[in-house]
Amino acid sequence: MKALAACWTRVMTAGLMLIAALGARVGAEEIPAVAEAPTTVTVAVLTGGHGYDEPAFEILFDSLAGVEATIVNERDFLTAPAEERDGYDVVLFYNMIMETPEGDYKEGLEHLGTSDQGIVVMHHALLSYPEWPGWTDVMGIADRKFGYFHDQQVKVHVEEVEHPITAGIQDWEMIDETYTMADADPADGNTVLLTLDQENSMRTIGWTREHGQARVFCLQSGHDNQTWVDPNFREVLRRGILWAAGRL
Repeated sequence: MKALAACWTRVMTAGLMLIAALGARVGAEEIPAVAEAPTTVTVAVLTGGHGYDEPAFEILFDSLAGVEATIVNERDFLTAPAEERDGYDVVLFYNMIMETPEGDYKEGLEHLGTSDQGIVVMHHALLSYPEWPGWTDVMGIADRKFGYFHDQQVKVHVEEVEHPITAGIQDWEMIDETYTMADADPADGNTVLLTLDQENSMRTIGWTREHGQARVFCLQSGHDNQTWVDPNFREVLRRGILWAAGRL
């Protein structure tokens, strides 16, 4: 009986290990394998002109593997000496400034694209500088008149399945704020990666383009922590930063 019990215990243990392994495999397939950057990517995250949940925002960027983020006021950054600004691999805009830029501030924006320093434009930063053509050159949409809808259940469709930012990621659902505004047109040099198909939103919500020597990734998503905690959103944002830096 003891030998039989020991044999049964071994069978049960092996079975449980197999179930755990299969469960881990299924879970791993739900979120694609992490694409690693050879070195840490430094990113200056520019804020200003719009409130946000600061602790949750810091947690978001702390969660992005291979990314070292510094959150800084957008005006302080754009008027700092060029050598300080150029020390970052990527500049990520999360500001919302409706005035047309002038002076040193404008010169800071115009410096974008003069090197391969990557650019990421996230959520309400897409709406910035609505009367300034220079921002159109950066993010790819000239008509930035908009409406907005909070707390929407959105169904994100991966339009471009082979791009490094979206490869292996399946369509997903999450809560976010949507904008009704003009779409990113491929005829204007935009490569559309992510779309929505619902009445109260623009169709294109993730796209890439080039601005001078710089890679640009634009992501309409990212209003608040309801979105920031989503693992697919985090992975798309992380890959977008790495891609903009030329590391993906």
